Amino acid sequence: MFTGIVEELGEVTAVENLGDASRFRLRGPVVTEGAKHGDSIAVNGVCLTVVETAGGEFTADVMAETLKRSSLGALAPGSPVNLERPMAADGRFGGHIVQGHVDGTGVIVERTPSEHWEVVRVSLPAELSRYVVEKGSITVDGVSLTVVDAGRDHFTVSLIPTTLALTTLGTRQPGDPVNLEVDVIAKYVERMLGERSGRAGEAAG
Repeated sequence: MFTGIVEELGEVTAVENLGDASRFRLRGPVVTEGAKHGDSIAVNGVCLTVVETAGGEFTADVMAETLKRSSLGALAPGSPVNLERPMAADGRFGGHIVQGHVDGTGVIVERTPSEHWEVVRVSLPAELSRYVVEKGSITVDGVSLTVVDAGRDHFTVSLIPTTLALTTLGTRQPGDPVNLEVDVIAKYVERMLGERSGRAGEAAG
């Protein structure tokens, strides 16, 4: 499990096409410290499995389905990426529950700077809009953020200077795709309420 608190702004150093998958090599000396084969590292919010590490870099295989359903397919050597290791059992819970399972992608629509922060509007796939609420949590490219405004096809977030400086969201421009993961608690609640409604209907029938 992750928390959406980015540990390091890393970089893609190589992408190898494997046909039905791609192998990424990424630079991230902080997240690779102590990492070994089989460990998990979130890359722009996508949980990937470490294949090998060396010299502050690690490799990970990304299957075609993940490339299709996330923004990882747009990465190339030189692309910056947000990196986070899973939270340790005794770690501080700084963000919210993040699984590293991307629900869909959005697009940066607009950036509105102010003196101390920046408001960013992101397009929202219709099938995800019911999970996004004002003051709720959402993960954008692996960054845990609080929703400011939730519309039917978009949402806005406010980015503080630290987020702008230490994550990819500081340089994402209108038209750029971003990975989205909605709050998993909302999905569990929806499922449980649906099952309760179904059982009530069966009893009434």
